[in-house]
Amino acid sequence: MAYFLHDNFLLQSDTAEVLYHDYAKGLPIIDYHSHLPPDAIATDANFRNITHIWLAGDHYKWRAQRVLGVSEKYITGDADDREKFRKWAEAVPYTLRNPLYHWTHMELKNPFGIHELLSPDNADAIFDSTQAQLRAPEFSPRGLLRHFAVDMVGTTDDPADDLRHHQAIAESGFGTKVLPTFRPDKAFQLSRGDDYRHYIERLQASSGVAIVDMDTLLDALWNRAYYFHSQGCRIADHGLSCLPRRSSSAVSLDEVFKQVLNGDDRLAAEYEETFTYTILFELCKFYHDKGWVQQFHLGPLRNTNSRKLRELGADTGYDSIGDFPQAENMQQFFNDLEEQGCLAKTIVYNLNPSDNAVFAAMMGNFQSEGIKGKMQFGSGWWFLDQLDGMTQQMNTLSNIGLISCFVGMLTDSRSFLSYSRHEYFRRLLCNLFAEDIERGLLPRDIGWTGKIIQDICYYNAKAYFGLPKS
Repeated sequence: MAYFLHDNFLLQSDTAEVLYHDYAKGLPIIDYHSHLPPDAIATDANFRNITHIWLAGDHYKWRAQRVLGVSEKYITGDADDREKFRKWAEAVPYTLRNPLYHWTHMELKNPFGIHELLSPDNADAIFDSTQAQLRAPEFSPRGLLRHFAVDMVGTTDDPADDLRHHQAIAESGFGTKVLPTFRPDKAFQLSRGDDYRHYIERLQASSGVAIVDMDTLLDALWNRAYYFHSQGCRIADHGLSCLPRRSSSAVSLDEVFKQVLNGDDRLAAEYEETFTYTILFELCKFYHDKGWVQQFHLGPLRNTNSRKLRELGADTGYDSIGDFPQAENMQQFFNDLEEQGCLAKTIVYNLNPSDNAVFAAMMGNFQSEGIKGKMQFGSGWWFLDQLDGMTQQMNTLSNIGLISCFVGMLTDSRSFLSYSRHEYFRRLLCNLFAEDIERGLLPRDIGWTGKIIQDICYYNAKAYFGLPKS
């Protein structure tokens, strides 16, 4: 069977080959948004096998296996690691035209050097081969980050986290910057009942602030934000269905919050959006004051299958694309911040491709003097970080904004093998520009086009996030 991942995979012209191999391929990676576990980087313990590093926590693979009717025992259940890998190997040949087919074989090729198509016939041999490699120091978490030439990793961290693993990494002298990202989503989830009250207790303990009303909630969050800042944090992130709307109400939000703290949830769902707006707005003023970048991941419809939520818990692969109102909410929220002169650098990610033009157009309304690409329409993510989704995002950005100012790709992943997605993105990006050159839509100025591609792949993000010059 012919192996398809040759050196010029996705590069459909000589021009594309030059742009990729001479300009994009050798650049380091700035992974400014990921879900890599900082404790794994701190301890730098080797992974026991490929199932441990590759299948655990991978919702993409889990969803594909469920489509094929694979028993949950082999997905999130108690089957042993080899059995789970065998089941994934059985599934892979059926993933043709799904991005998993590309990602799977790119990640076997780099870093493992495996140039075979995964199938049931070679599953055990590949399991054994990769297990032997994973024992080597260069396949530890830090070894893999070095292998992929990662300059910076932004992890995703709750305000109540103590960041001790980040401290340990910084003190170790590890060359890759591993910086925390402030993700306060749980502080907004007023309608989560006892789960919310338990979270407030945790936030209270970490901040040392007795949380008895909204003012003290903000004091606790600010306390943690200052601490994050002292540990190198310069990015905040928020996962929301859509940005919250401001509204006026005769009911006191402070009284609603106090009722929730006291176990009365009757008004929680009704006022959660206004509550979120109030808390988030104050946090965004802090981000601006401290020179942070704020990110908003918008559009997911989460935990859609109630029975599976009860059986397996949240974040187990039962989320979807939502069709929430975006334009008016974004306009109001960003305009309110702009009116007070406190709109920070902003990246907004869209999960519903039908809203791409809406997002790209809105970003153009709030740019600022002296800041290149202050407002960013972020890369295709989650369901859209594949060839079609990334192409749509980049074409929309090109048509409505300036792709030359784009800060490029990120992994948004929990896996240390996902850096192949940066290669995937770079190959696609070079091919897109090359196609326009070949069609006569762009001048055949390889030097200038190559510079733009290098900026998108690396240098724009380096400047945007204020990383030191080499």
